[in-house]
Amino acid sequence: MAPTQTGFVTGLTAEAALLKNTRFMVEAGGGTPAGAALAAQRLIARGATALVSFGLAGGLNQNFSPGTLLIPARVSDGTDNFDCDAELLAWLGGANIEALYAGTAIAVTAAQKAQLFNATQADAIDLESGAVARIAREAGRPFAVLRAVADPASRTLPPAALIALNQGGEIQLAAIFASVLRQPTQIPALLALASDAAKARKNLLRKIKTLG
Repeated sequence: MAPTQTGFVTGLTAEAALLKNTRFMVEAGGGTPAGAALAAQRLIARGATALVSFGLAGGLNQNFSPGTLLIPARVSDGTDNFDCDAELLAWLGGANIEALYAGTAIAVTAAQKAQLFNATQADAIDLESGAVARIAREAGRPFAVLRAVADPASRTLPPAALIALNQGGEIQLAAIFASVLRQPTQIPALLALASDAAKARKNLLRKIKTLG
């Protein structure tokens, strides 16, 4: 059973929308470690007694297909490890991977992802979980992660996918459209990424419904 006031930190507002009409608190951090830290601090100020890093992730392990749910036992930034809370892990259904890598930048190419996997042995990467874990540790709050693979290890991301979110966690559609106009050959890759992200969001929503 989760603590009474569980706060979820997301990168995208689209991820935060999956928690609409639930009893959970949610803050979007804009897809950066700094933004995630601020979102976690806002949740604690609102009274959150536990923090969950929630949303999409990039795959590092070739065995994980798009849509795969990830519940890591720990988060690692390469120098520090943050163990996820046992009670929260049990509430989420138990850890199904050993480690999630807390990145500071998106892993763009399949080669970069392979290098990270070999170096860290982490199964996936995101940009928020490490910052949320650090804030949770500093505040003495339990912490866990619930993510889903949207970008598999075998994919090299198209340029438009690298366009930053705004500070509110919203996708900058005008900038993406401009990128597509400059390089229309990336459209098939963008459509594949959008399909995989939709699959990941669908599985996250299904999981949230089981959590009440």
